Amino acid sequence: MRPIAVAAAAGLASLASTCWAASTGEPIDIPQGEAVLKATVFRPDGPGPFPAVIGLHGCDGLFSPSGNLSSRYRDWAERLSKAGYVVLYPDSFGSRGLGPQCRNRPSARADHERLADIATARDWLQGQSFVKADRVSLIGWSGGGISVLWAVRPHSTVKNGKPDFRSAIAFYPGCHRLDVTAWSARVRTLILIGSADDQASARACEQMVAGARGRSARTMIVVYPGAYHDFDHPNRVVQVRTGYAFSTDGSGRVHTGNNPAARADALKRVPQWLAR
Repeated sequence: MRPIAVAAAAGLASLASTCWAASTGEPIDIPQGEAVLKATVFRPDGPGPFPAVIGLHGCDGLFSPSGNLSSRYRDWAERLSKAGYVVLYPDSFGSRGLGPQCRNRPSARADHERLADIATARDWLQGQSFVKADRVSLIGWSGGGISVLWAVRPHSTVKNGKPDFRSAIAFYPGCHRLDVTAWSARVRTLILIGSADDQASARACEQMVAGARGRSARTMIVVYPGAYHDFDHPNRVVQVRTGYAFSTDGSGRVHTGNNPAARADALKRVPQWLAR
């Protein structure tokens, strides 16, 4: 499905246009077997309980080289927390002593270690008095988006006997492997990707969703004309990077950067999807 203008729901329209004052997320350690899952949580004002979102970072990791939360993840967390959501970011790489993984095949695999992180994060959120246990959703970017799509499959291992995920959103995920596994979703799932993305194939995701319609009517895909990977980034000018482990043509050469029209639509569409 190509982008269609959608009016923002009452109370959410300002989310797309307001520049929020910077706030600081709280670092937390969540027990994970004999290890610890490091994470950052943002909370709205007030006691709650609130709906919650688990945010899964891409191959660049959760933090910038300076050690600050990357601007894309901070931007989304501030917007969503202002809209009344708890936002929890598991640090899948830092928790395992890993740096950015864009130029190699990640040791924290999308369909294994990162699924364990999702399960740990959801268990923690559903145990908090300020979280609505039946309103926990998933959002992932790039490799994190792939993990989202694995997590919502009907036979996913990410189950805990408690209320299931409310919904899921995957930004520019790689869909090739999922397509050949006859992917479908057990919860409402939105995929947002650019037509010009040369790191993740929009066509592969469209094929995956088309195939899933025979097994699931829970998925929607929006393909943004001319947008590259990371189109929702708040301040990255489009640039070319080389040496990446994954690219659609196998060259390792990819484009990354903001697309104003795609970003504006995503800023409206994401909270609308979560609010349903």
